Amino acid sequence: MKIKLAIILGFLLCSYYISAQEQITVTGTVIEASTGDPAIGVTVVVKGTSHGTVTDIDGNYTLTDVPANGIIVFSYIGMTTVEEPVNSRTIINVTVSEDVQSLEEVVVIGYGTSKVKDLTSSITTIRTEDIMKTPTSQPMQALQGKVPGLQIVSSGSPGSSPTVRVRGIGSYPGRGNESPLYVVDGVFYDDIGFLNSADINSISILKDASASAIYGVRAANGVILIETKTGQLNREPEITFDGYYGVQVAQNVLKMSNAEQFVTMVMESGSSADINNIDRAMQRYGRSRINPNVPDVNTDWYKEILRNAPIQNYNLDVSGGGSRVTYSLGANYFSQKGILDMKNEYDRYNFRTRIDFNATNWLKLGSNFIWSQDTRYPEESGAWNLAYFAVPILPIYDESNEAATPINFANAQDMGYRGGQNPFPTMEFSNKRHLSKRLLANIYAEISFIPQKLIYKSSFNQAYRNINARDVLLPYYIGNNFQRPDATLIKRQQIYSDITWDNLLTYTDSFGYHNITVMGGSSFRDQSYEMLEAKGLNFPIGQEQSWYIDQAETIPVDGVINDGLRQYGISYFGRFSYNYANRYLLYATLRADGSSKYQEKWGYFPTVGVGWVITEENFWQPNDTFNYLKLRASWGQLGNDKIQASDGALTSNVVNTSLGDVFYSGTTVSGVFSTLRWELTEETNIGLTANMFGNRLSLDADWYLRDTKEAAINVSIPAIGGTVLRNVGVIRNSGFEVALGWSDRFANDFSYNIGTNFSTLKNEVKDLYGQPYIDGGMAEFRQRSYVGEPLLSFFGYRVEGVYQNESEINADPVAVANNLVPGDLKFRDTNGDGEVNDDDRVILGSYFPNFMYGANLGLGYKGFDLSLTLMGQSGNKILNRKRGEFIWTNDTNIDADLAVNRWHGEGTSNSYPSSAGLRKGWNQKMSDFFIEDGKFFRIQNVQLGYNINNQQWFGYEIPSIRIYLTADRPLTLFNYNGFNPEIPDGIDTQTYPIPATYTLGLTVKF
Repeated sequence: MKIKLAIILGFLLCSYYISAQEQITVTGTVIEASTGDPAIGVTVVVKGTSHGTVTDIDGNYTLTDVPANGIIVFSYIGMTTVEEPVNSRTIINVTVSEDVQSLEEVVVIGYGTSKVKDLTSSITTIRTEDIMKTPTSQPMQALQGKVPGLQIVSSGSPGSSPTVRVRGIGSYPGRGNESPLYVVDGVFYDDIGFLNSADINSISILKDASASAIYGVRAANGVILIETKTGQLNREPEITFDGYYGVQVAQNVLKMSNAEQFVTMVMESGSSADINNIDRAMQRYGRSRINPNVPDVNTDWYKEILRNAPIQNYNLDVSGGGSRVTYSLGANYFSQKGILDMKNEYDRYNFRTRIDFNATNWLKLGSNFIWSQDTRYPEESGAWNLAYFAVPILPIYDESNEAATPINFANAQDMGYRGGQNPFPTMEFSNKRHLSKRLLANIYAEISFIPQKLIYKSSFNQAYRNINARDVLLPYYIGNNFQRPDATLIKRQQIYSDITWDNLLTYTDSFGYHNITVMGGSSFRDQSYEMLEAKGLNFPIGQEQSWYIDQAETIPVDGVINDGLRQYGISYFGRFSYNYANRYLLYATLRADGSSKYQEKWGYFPTVGVGWVITEENFWQPNDTFNYLKLRASWGQLGNDKIQASDGALTSNVVNTSLGDVFYSGTTVSGVFSTLRWELTEETNIGLTANMFGNRLSLDADWYLRDTKEAAINVSIPAIGGTVLRNVGVIRNSGFEVALGWSDRFANDFSYNIGTNFSTLKNEVKDLYGQPYIDGGMAEFRQRSYVGEPLLSFFGYRVEGVYQNESEINADPVAVANNLVPGDLKFRDTNGDGEVNDDDRVILGSYFPNFMYGANLGLGYKGFDLSLTLMGQSGNKILNRKRGEFIWTNDTNIDADLAVNRWHGEGTSNSYPSSAGLRKGWNQKMSDFFIEDGKFFRIQNVQLGYNINNQQWFGYEIPSIRIYLTADRPLTLFNYNGFNPEIPDGIDTQTYPIPATYTLGLTVKF
C-alpha cells in the first residue's frame, strides 16, 4: 500500500505546474464600516500561509514578501473576513464590517435550503472538516458527541453501522422501527454506511417536528440530510488527495480469572464435579511449577483471540467549474481489518460524479451518481462469548487430542466440562463473505419561469442495492459433542430498489419589509425487495472455486427461502415561509402521505413554527453583549411507517356434535388479528439562538416534548389469551439541549475555539391502554414497561448486601425460611410483608442515558493546528448478561473482578456472593447484582496537523500540504465490567470491542 501511495503522489506531483513567483511589499489601511474608525488589531495574512502582520492603532499595516498574484486575507473576530487579490498592487485599503456570516449561512432543509437566521426549527449542521477528523467507514460515527440530542452507539465490527437515535425512542423497541430517515441528495435511505466521508459536504440533523414534518410518515425518528460535494462556477480545477494509514488497538480489555483465581473459586464452591475437572487438567497438562495445586496452563483467551489491526483510507477528488458548468468527481478506497483474529475485515470502493449545467438562463440540468462496492467478512460473534466462558486451564491446542481434525484444538470436555469452550474452532472454520453493490442515481431539471422568483424542479432518484452473501461453515471434529460433521454453504441474494420522483414549484419574493417563500410539491415512491436463499451440504471444501450450491451433495428443500415486497406511495406537500424585516418569522408545512402498505391509505402531517429576532426590534439598543438574539417555537405532527401493516391471525377449528340422533360438523372462527397504521408523533419545541460578545460566543438552547400518541404496543386478548399489536400506546420523550461555542484570536499567529454541548432525556411510558405493564426481555432477565417509567426498564430485586455470618442469618426470617448461608445475597423486602418474592421486584434502571455531553477545543499557531473532542453520558444501566449465564452453565470461567471481590469470609465483600453462592438459584434471581452503571467519559478524538501552504522551495511554489496525526477514542473511562459501555439495548452478551485507532495522514491540494 505504501508503493500505491507513492505512485499516486508521484503522478499528482508530476502533473502539477510549478512556477516561481514575484514578491512585492503591500501597505494599506483597514477601516470599520459602521463607524469609519481605524480597525485596530486586524490580522493581515497571505492566504494559505502563516506569513502576516496586524494593523496598528491607526489601522495601518505593511506586509512584505507578498506574491504579486497572491491573495491577502483580512480577519478579526466579530468582523467579516475579507480576501483581496493582490494583482501586483502595492497599496490595498480595506473596509471590514460586523460579521453576520454565521447567520447568513445557508443550510439544507427538507426539499430546499434556508439561511440560519430564518430558521424556526432545531437543526444542527456538521461540515466536512469535522467529519473527516474521524478515521472510520461510517460517516455517522464522526458525529458522536458533537450534536446535542443525538445518541451514537458505536460498533467495533468492521463495516458495521452505529446505532443512531434522535431525541430518544418513541416506538416500542425491538422491531427495527427506531432509526432515523437519511436523505442523501434527495434519495431516501435507512443507513448511510456506504458513503465516503470525504464525499460529504454537510450533514444536517433535523431534530424537531417543524423541521422534519415535510417528510411525513418517515420522519418520526428524526431526519438526517446529507449533501454531497459540488463544484463551483468559474473555478480552476482543484485536485485533492487525502490518505491515512493506521492501526486499531483493543482497549479496556476485560480481565478474566487466571488459572490460580479460577482454581481457588472452584475449590471454594464445593462442587465435586468441578474439582474433579481440575484434577483431570493436572493429569493431562501437568502441574504448575509456581503453584503445584494449579494445572500448568494459564490461557488468557481474550489475549489469544485479539490482534492489532490495520485501517487505511485514500481519497482523490477533482472539482471546479466554468461559466455554465460545475463538476465534482471523487474516488475512494477504504480497508479495515477487525481486531478479532480471524477472517474479519471490510473493504470498500466508492466512485462519485456530480455535474450541474446551466443550459440557458432559464434551464438548469444536473446529475449525481455514487457507486459503492464493499466486501465484508463478518466476525463469528459467538467467539466473544466462548472466550468469556472458556476456562483458563484449557490450552488452545492439545496434541494429545489425536482424534481432532483437521487441527488438534483442545476440548474442555476431555476434562469433564459440559461444553468444548474453545473459541478457535468457531473462528477457524467459518468463512462468511457479504458482497454489496450500491448505486445512488439522481438526475434533475430546473426551470426558472421568473428568474430568482418562480422555479420548477423535477428530479428522479433511485437507490439500488444488491447483496450477495455466502456463509461457509467448514466441518471439524474436536470431540463427540464438539464437532460440525457437515460442510454447510448458505447463499443468499437480496435486491433492494427505492425509486422516487419529486416535483417542486417554489416562489420567492420580497416587497418592502415582507419576504416570502412558498413551495408546493409531490413525490411518488416505488419500493421493492426480493430475496432468494438456499443451503447446500457437503460440497468440496478444498478450493473456494467449488463453494457453490450445485456442488453440494444435498440441497435441503426446507433450506430454500424466497421472499419479496413491493410498496407504492404518493405524497403532496407544501411549505410557507414568511419573514418580516428579519424580525418576525413564520414557517408552516403540510404533508399528505398515501401508502399502499396500510389499509388506512392517507395520513396528514402539519407543522408550524414562529421566530422573533429581538435584536432587530427598534427598541433594542445595540450593545456588546448581544449581537443577535432570537426566540423560536414550533409544533408539528410526524409519522412512523416502520410499523408492520398487521398483526395476529384468524384461526378456525372444526367442531363435531350431535343433536338428538343427528351428527353435525361445523367450524368456529376466532381471531386475534389487528390492522395497524403508522404511529403518530406530536412534538413541541421552544428554543433560543444567540450570538454574543462581538459574535465570539454562540448559543443554541432547546426544550422539547415529543409524544408518540399511537404507538404500536402488545395488548392482551381477554378470554382467548395471547397478545396482539395495536396503535393504542403513548410514549413520551422530553428534554433540554444546549450548544455553546466560543472563538477568538490571540495576536497574529494564535487562534482558538472552544465548544460544549449537553442534552437531557426523559423517556416515559404514558399510556398502555389500561394495562398495568408490558413484559419484555427473558423470564430470567425480566424487563418491564410501566406507566410513568422508561420503556423496557430492567426489573428485579434490590440487593441490600451479603449475609456475613450465622448470627445475621438467624436474625433474618427470610434467610432462615430460604436456608441461606453466609455469602448469599440479601434482597430488599420492598413491600415489608416479611417475605421476599415476586411482589418485591422493582424498576432497576433503564438503558437510556438521561444526560449526554460533548466538548471540543481547537488551537491554531502558525502552520500548526490541534483539535480535541471529548464526550460522555450518564444515567444509563447495563445488564451484564455474561455473568448471568451462570444460571444455565456454572462450570465456566468468570471475570477477574468477580473472582477478586467475591465473598470469601466475613467482611470480605458486601456486594458479591461467594463462589458457592454463585451456583445457587437464590443468588441467580434477576437483581441489581447483574445491573451495572453504564456512564462513561471518553477522549473521542485528538488530531495534530501541520500545514504547508503557498510556500516556495528552491524558488518554486509547492502545492498545499497537510500532515496530521490522529488518535481516535484513545481513552475511555468507565466502571462497567465489560469491554465498553456502549450497548445499544443495554444487554451485554457478546459485544464487539471498540478499538482505539491511531493514524498518520497526508493531504495534498493542487
